[in-house]
Amino acid sequence: MAEVQNTHIPLVKLGNQGLEVSKLGFGCMNLSGAYTSGVSEEEGISIIKHAFNNGITFFDTSDTYGNNANEILVGKALKQLPREKIQIATKFGIEKIDLKTFEFKINGSPNYVRSCCEASLKRLGVEYIDLYYQHRVDTTVPIEDTMGELKKLVEEGKVKYIGLSEASSDTIKRAHAVHPITAVQIEWSLWTRDVEEEIIPLCRELGIGIVPYSPLGRGFFGGKGVVEKLPADSFLNIHPRYQGENLEKNKKIYERIENLGKKHQCSPVQLALAWVLQQGNDVVPIPGTTKIKNLDQNIDALAVRLEERDLEEVSEAVPIEDIAGTRHFNEIHEKDTWKFANTPPKDTWKFDMA
Repeated sequence: MAEVQNTHIPLVKLGNQGLEVSKLGFGCMNLSGAYTSGVSEEEGISIIKHAFNNGITFFDTSDTYGNNANEILVGKALKQLPREKIQIATKFGIEKIDLKTFEFKINGSPNYVRSCCEASLKRLGVEYIDLYYQHRVDTTVPIEDTMGELKKLVEEGKVKYIGLSEASSDTIKRAHAVHPITAVQIEWSLWTRDVEEEIIPLCRELGIGIVPYSPLGRGFFGGKGVVEKLPADSFLNIHPRYQGENLEKNKKIYERIENLGKKHQCSPVQLALAWVLQQGNDVVPIPGTTKIKNLDQNIDALAVRLEERDLEEVSEAVPIEDIAGTRHFNEIHEKDTWKFANTPPKDTWKFDMA
């Protein structure tokens, strides 16, 4: 069993339900290929172990990452780590992704919830999942029905805590009424801040933790190498914010953060991540990477201290109106995000159990 060699990453309560995690998590998705081609199983395991040995205990995966491969990878890494010191978050709900159109086939039916959980437990090689998210909201199924099955899984000890990803405020409130939601995973970064008006205040009102994914703007703030040249196989080559005139405009934003980073004696990636980390004690971002050096740089962002006026200065350096391009790959992709994630009323919906 590996032992924690560096515990300078503090543990925090994620929401009001008792789940304690490292203040910085690790998103495992790209280890199995997403924005790039991924890494070998041996490399992936070594990166996860390195993260743990440096204080990260919160690892995020999903049954859809790498078409199940990511959960298997995380499960193999877990066998070399003390399970009781790890918090595993995984997700269900996306049956299929069309990689050409980014259209998701989403399923939130009770039978599907249970079958996904059983399959994830097996792939991960664990007896329980610490935090189980609905990855995307099925807008054809009342959230009460999805949550009802999740609640049963909690009662059976197969799931410890329940989360939602890209859920609307109405869905969050209705879900929370069935069983307490521990965390909402949502895209939140310097250049994606639309959740600040509605979703973040609601989570805080209900005592729900916030887990920002893509806290570095899908790698944009990860360094000039990313901004200037993307790998040929990267999905980001078709992302609106990385294309043509949009990219040229957005480079100016990067330069502003780079200059502010010099002021705070840190890299642009560390400043951008520190900004997210310091949005509140209830905020636990999950940046991912396939390189140890980038992981170490992310961890070092915890040492960057920003006063209130510094946070405001960083925010003002990235005016939302200056961001060129949407956060969505296209209109189809956008429809599976929180702004369109309401579900039918429970009393008008019939579910065919056959």
